[in-house]
Amino acid sequence: MPHLGGILLALAVSQWRFVDALPRPQIGDYGEKSGPVGGVNPPTQITTTTSGNLRGNSSLLGGNAPLPNPNTADSAIVPNSQYVKGQNADAKLGLYLDFNSANPPQPIRGGRGATDSGPRTFDYEKLNPDLYAPPGTDAGDMPNLMWPMGLSHNRAGTGNNAGWARQENTAVLPAAVAMAGVDMRLSPNAYRELHWHTASEWGLVLKGCVRLAAVDEEGRSFVDDVCSGDVWFFPSGIPHSIQALEQGAEFLLVFDQGDFTEEGTFLVTELFLRNPISVLSKDLHAPVDAFNNLPKDQLYIFNGSPAPKNISEQNITSSAGSIHGNGSYTYHWSQQEPYSVPGGSVKIIDPITFPVAKKFSAALVTVQPGALREIHWHPTSDEWLFFLQGSGRVTVYGAPASSRTFDFTAGGVGYVPAGCEHYIENTGEEDLIFLEMLQADRFTDVSVAQWLALTPRQVVKDHLGLSDEVLDNLPKEKQRIVTGNPDLTALAEGGSAF
Repeated sequence: MPHLGGILLALAVSQWRFVDALPRPQIGDYGEKSGPVGGVNPPTQITTTTSGNLRGNSSLLGGNAPLPNPNTADSAIVPNSQYVKGQNADAKLGLYLDFNSANPPQPIRGGRGATDSGPRTFDYEKLNPDLYAPPGTDAGDMPNLMWPMGLSHNRAGTGNNAGWARQENTAVLPAAVAMAGVDMRLSPNAYRELHWHTASEWGLVLKGCVRLAAVDEEGRSFVDDVCSGDVWFFPSGIPHSIQALEQGAEFLLVFDQGDFTEEGTFLVTELFLRNPISVLSKDLHAPVDAFNNLPKDQLYIFNGSPAPKNISEQNITSSAGSIHGNGSYTYHWSQQEPYSVPGGSVKIIDPITFPVAKKFSAALVTVQPGALREIHWHPTSDEWLFFLQGSGRVTVYGAPASSRTFDFTAGGVGYVPAGCEHYIENTGEEDLIFLEMLQADRFTDVSVAQWLALTPRQVVKDHLGLSDEVLDNLPKEKQRIVTGNPDLTALAEGGSAF
């Protein structure tokens, strides 16, 4: 009669093999490099027993071991490597390389670099061609200035399907010392619970509508509804709540502390949980049993009852009255017509039109295919960028001789230190939409083209050797957006960039 242990082992092995034959939950086809690598040749043999050694011995040390045969080793040569349009052009042209048509792409530009035969994930390289095959003008060392929100941890709400939030701060983007961002989603009628924080909060509604409520230090109350494209601002320490209306909402929050974290927010639930019941009873003139139903933990993001259609039902005031006019915490930015120019549009909000939002200035920019947000810099403020739609690239030049080019897609955060020159170019086939955020009392920048146009001509010629024809075409007024050829590699075939 077979031993019981042997029968159970055979059964377990057969079940394991059956399970192994079933489709496994896996990430989709993301273009991972396969085949031999690092001395391992997958797929490796499946075994049900233990064999081999964890460590080798002294016979494998150099001088003791027999020499390997290079002719039989796994080759690093990539046969029949494929190049995309513009890849063989002069590296200093810095053409945008569309690696989507390359299978796989190679980190070569204008004869610089070499093929890549090692471990790789092709989709990363296709999304970041200017890091993988950088323009010949990139130089020196620059900190990382980009972070995709898709790599941020997504913290779910406490309520059933109530919502989520993901953040960018110095923990993931150390260079972004002046500002941090949170992308938050609330399901219909869900709340971001009553809270306050030591940072000031600037919000842009991306989708849907929310009802906001707040009370300031004077006891004045505020309530308003804002929808997609509208903005709010709460100074540090001001308690407020955010509730999604019936279509739900998603919004972007920007804070004036680079190390801001959602985990450092003061919450009304925690306030009640962290104070003695006797003190709560005395302070609120309520019997002790009135606190029997307090939540056991913070609510964070949770489901709520629908807000009344008539907002005036929630407009509760004290003798101090309500907040309105220049003190308003909201601005219906969606109703502002943009400033349109060839190549796109811009609209600005800063304390000139939204007085309560001190030191928060922003531009919502749309750049059409082939166009770019002109080369510029911001004299006094770092710039925090958020990409809402499309794809683009940014080259950041830092003193005295460093630059790096980054590629962005929707949901990406970019950061440009004060004084650093940069541009934002549309590299896709659809409009590029992004937010530029400054810590400034007024949205300002210095245009490189305008600077040169208004500088004495001889000075410019002596410095840069530019012709009179080029100088004649320089704009004396700020362009903000510049049109261009949607074919970003036209220069490779004798075409024009504009």
